[in-house]
Amino acid sequence: MVSPFETSFGVEADRECILVRLEERGGEEGWGEVVASSGPWYSHEMTECEWYLIVKYLAGEVVGSEFDHPEDLWDTRIARVRGHNMAKAGIDMALWDLYARKEGRSLSKVIGGVKDRIECGVSLGIRRRVEDLLEDVRRYLELGYRRIKIKIKKGWDVDVVRRIREEHPEIPLQVDANAAYTLKDVDILEKLDAYNLLMIEQPLSYDDLFFHSLLAKRIKTPICLDESITSLEKAVKAFEMKSCRVINIKPGRVGGITVSKDIHDFCLKVGMPVWIGGMLETGVGRAHLVALASLPGVAYPSDISASKRYYERDIVEPEWTVEDGYMAVPKESGIGVEVLEGEIKKHLVKYVEIKE
Repeated sequence: MVSPFETSFGVEADRECILVRLEERGGEEGWGEVVASSGPWYSHEMTECEWYLIVKYLAGEVVGSEFDHPEDLWDTRIARVRGHNMAKAGIDMALWDLYARKEGRSLSKVIGGVKDRIECGVSLGIRRRVEDLLEDVRRYLELGYRRIKIKIKKGWDVDVVRRIREEHPEIPLQVDANAAYTLKDVDILEKLDAYNLLMIEQPLSYDDLFFHSLLAKRIKTPICLDESITSLEKAVKAFEMKSCRVINIKPGRVGGITVSKDIHDFCLKVGMPVWIGGMLETGVGRAHLVALASLPGVAYPSDISASKRYYERDIVEPEWTVEDGYMAVPKESGIGVEVLEGEIKKHLVKYVEIKE
């Protein structure tokens, strides 16, 4: 990575991921990405674990099978595997890319996208000094990003937000706690109400809905749920319990394009705004984020930054770029970018080909 990225649960300096290539017999191919990290920090899912799961259990449900539509994947025994949404997402995404290419349409249009360009926000990690973070904010505002999000944790929260607001009183600003707080910290979270934030993302436990519903009654700032939303069922419960007012949809976290679209459609129906979150994806996973961000219910700038924001050299061509705060939605078939297998080989750790 260009520079280390720090959140409340740790620092990432290198990005480990799994790429899935799904090839039709003698024909087209599709690409997906498993966004699990090398350790169980954001989620219990890890690259080594998801690799084993795909090779041992999930690949056999796809190889040699016939699908009329990508959603058919969830009618196979893949649904019997509990959890491990990131592994499932890699296959689901590859199947959607393959399907869109065979249809000769962009992935965006295939899933119901309506936008030719998407609004981009930037997510800024925790820094050692507030001055360094302020410099980051200035730089990315100059690059045109339409929303600033900062990571927070105990001891790096209210004063940091205050410093940003003193310098930038009007910019769209939100914070992401990555589950760093409990209800005992409600006094800290209440203080954030003074700074006109778009939202506070996942302030409490990573799998909680109930305590977020209590917190929502105590603070004015809208709560956005991220880690807690792992399925359509969880999204429905969050809405009914009034646990949040916004949902961050991450396809890697929920199981891919199919489930992401289901959550989007539900939220659009009930009037719950959503946006698309990223997980430091390569250009392959980023392509799927862009397609999802083109859906009509995406109401806020999404965490979809330019390739150079994270990587010296991406593994797709063209690389993803941001102009005036927007990213163009590809019109070409499938994910709309060429995957550079030569670049992949430079960083390859291991490879397996699974046939009938």
